[in-house]
Amino acid sequence: MLQRLLFVILFFAAIPFGLAQDTNPFSKGKQPIGGVDRNNSGSSQNITIPIDKPSIELYKIFSQARDTTYVDTTLSMAKEYKFNYLRKDNFELLPFSNVGQTYNSLGYSFEKLLLKPSFGARARHFNYMELEDTYYYQMPTPLTEMYYKTAFEQGQQLDAFFSINTHKRLNFTIAYKGLRSLGKYQNILTSTGNFRFTTNYSTKNQRYFVRAHMVTQDLLNEENGGIQDEFIPLFISNDPEFDDRGRIEVNFENAESILVGKRFHLDHEYVLIKPDSTSSNEVRIGNIVSFEDKYFEYRQESPYSGFGDSYQTSGLRDRTTLEDFYAEANVKYKNNTLGAISFFTGYSDLNYGYDAILHLDEGTITNRIKGNFIRVGGSYAKQFKEFSLNADVGYNVSGDFDGNYLKGQVGYAFNERNAVKAGISINSKAPNYNYLLYQSDYIEYNWQNDFENVQQQRLSFSFESDQFFDAEVSYTGIENYTYFLGENSTTEAGLEVTTPKPFQFNGRVDYFKATVFKEFRYKKFGLNNTIMYQKAIDGDGVFKVPEFVTRNSLFYMDEWFNKALKVQTGVTFKYFTEYQMNRYDPVLAEFYVQRDQEFGGFPLIDLFFNAKVKQTRIFIKFEHVNSLFSSTNEYFSDPQNPYRDAVVRFGLVWNFFL
Repeated sequence: MLQRLLFVILFFAAIPFGLAQDTNPFSKGKQPIGGVDRNNSGSSQNITIPIDKPSIELYKIFSQARDTTYVDTTLSMAKEYKFNYLRKDNFELLPFSNVGQTYNSLGYSFEKLLLKPSFGARARHFNYMELEDTYYYQMPTPLTEMYYKTAFEQGQQLDAFFSINTHKRLNFTIAYKGLRSLGKYQNILTSTGNFRFTTNYSTKNQRYFVRAHMVTQDLLNEENGGIQDEFIPLFISNDPEFDDRGRIEVNFENAESILVGKRFHLDHEYVLIKPDSTSSNEVRIGNIVSFEDKYFEYRQESPYSGFGDSYQTSGLRDRTTLEDFYAEANVKYKNNTLGAISFFTGYSDLNYGYDAILHLDEGTITNRIKGNFIRVGGSYAKQFKEFSLNADVGYNVSGDFDGNYLKGQVGYAFNERNAVKAGISINSKAPNYNYLLYQSDYIEYNWQNDFENVQQQRLSFSFESDQFFDAEVSYTGIENYTYFLGENSTTEAGLEVTTPKPFQFNGRVDYFKATVFKEFRYKKFGLNNTIMYQKAIDGDGVFKVPEFVTRNSLFYMDEWFNKALKVQTGVTFKYFTEYQMNRYDPVLAEFYVQRDQEFGGFPLIDLFFNAKVKQTRIFIKFEHVNSLFSSTNEYFSDPQNPYRDAVVRFGLVWNFFL
């Protein structure tokens, strides 16, 4: 793998960084000039004509899929929903008590199609920036964005982004998101960092394009296993002795986990044939090289009896590693008549596992899953008047992992304000690595399985309308669904414990999901609504979701002080029905199915006041205000971990345009 890493670094070094500075290359106005003031005869002075600022649409953002958006500095409810640690709308997520901890899932999406297993510790990946979370930029002038928000007890969170263009065709960005928060309860400190560097370059003749990035991440959480069982009734009854959450006894105070990863990625292409006035044909050849190295580690000073017996009496340390190398060659053809067609062939080399082979009475557990495979695939896209057609296909033709996917989507735009889309997809891939192989200092957390591929079929339909509402309906069928289930066992000391074990469902999971969004506006008032209905029609014993989730925001927007200050204030109500909520396991950093207790059925009410002055947006929120008026505390993020108490938090997003 070292040779492959050096190969990636050499590609980065080959990117032509040394281009000359181009002052304000996107400016549409005139540069400052000197001249004579004809209204003041007999004297002369320099006259400076102001430069027009570049349009905001020129500050472009490119996704890995080549979709293009631009920097948005508006104040809206969408920005209110995204002002959080993830910087994404977390409608389908329920956070734990401290910022930077995990989230329980209130809904699931199966849109992502893969050909290989994913790394485990999925409960720690919510803030892990994957390939599709990395963006490239084209900026006419340098741009800086500062995100800041308060945390809980001796902590802050900051996301600083800086982009500079040394030339119109060469852009660099550097960004870092950091968090440190002590939290309200014992031993739940979080300390995380996400560093990103990207570059985007094209030659003057627009034939050669390069996009590259480097991302390094370290996500540290102290773990406490949640509140001790005997203290949960006292917490629910709102015992005043425990108003100071630090006095509540937790299961342990000597453990922490960390997820660390680094990724180097290069994507470049060359235009062999450019379209001109006589032909619309375009042919591109491309190459992608990507390398990712990551590990998850759980550390504990002494064993906790609730996880069962252990091989070590002190200094427990479970470390799981993955090295993932990928190289691809592709060709793309585009024509006004035929549309856009692409083909690719890729090679993957994977190395997952541990440092030692484990010999047990029941058998031997190996230490590594190594493999490589070759994949092929392609895509097709065509726009014909109001119709659009998209298709993607991928298949592992040889190697150690079987996998395939097929996706098709057709869309129709009635007009500029109303459109529909319908899609179908199938996907087959191996379960995540930690279902197949896991080693731990805890005896019950060791296994090796030969599970079948997970088979997934999905139908979807969406309706987008500025006039009426937005809606999305999906139906997903899953065969060989893999999950973790809490299983009872007895330790050598005769203690009854419940630990998660991996299973593969021998039936079929059928999951229906419908989401409707609509915002009503009347003068300066608005009502923003998102309602989701979902149900596991089959397989509800292993696939747990709340039947209804709703979020409704009543708000007021206005412009004050001669329109110098834009304000937005209101209240947000969120609610989800009771269900058998999954439980978090810190050793695996996974959620597992439990069938004993139901949680939910409680509202989450937030008051907010937001403002915008020029390019600065200020956010103030009184979170979970309704808990102040409740006689009981039945707010939980999982069966052992309470939801957040009422708290006032504030922050801002500040954009600097030069």
